[in-house]
Amino acid sequence: MIDVQPLDALPDVLRLRPRVHRDDRGYLVERWRRSVYRELGLPDLVQDTHSRSTHWALRGLHFQAPPHAQGKLVSVMSGRIYDVAVDLRRGSPTYGRWAGVLLAARSPEHLWVPAGFAHGF
Repeated sequence: MIDVQPLDALPDVLRLRPRVHRDDRGYLVERWRRSVYRELGLPDLVQDTHSRSTHWALRGLHFQAPPHAQGKLVSVMSGRIYDVAVDLRRGSPTYGRWAGVLLAARSPEHLWVPAGFAHGF
């Protein structure tokens, strides 16, 4: 079970809230399952990258041009981030618009940023 919420300013960018199983030891959350993401119409993940930033670090906006364009599934393992996505798809009705969301480890959720968007935190 996963709750999907499109961002108001960028409806192709999705906030994904997976079911979280909590108890007195902490929590367990399924971060990715092929069948669930396919059902949502999202592509298979082909790469998993982990970064760590110091407090108040600013990561610039990242973008991959075709034919190397790729979507990003963003989540936070520790602390929190303010994540920003910018639509760079020429001809898109939301071209040039941006949206930002706060993601935190204490509330495990993901942000799906499709190919064609710049992304940074």
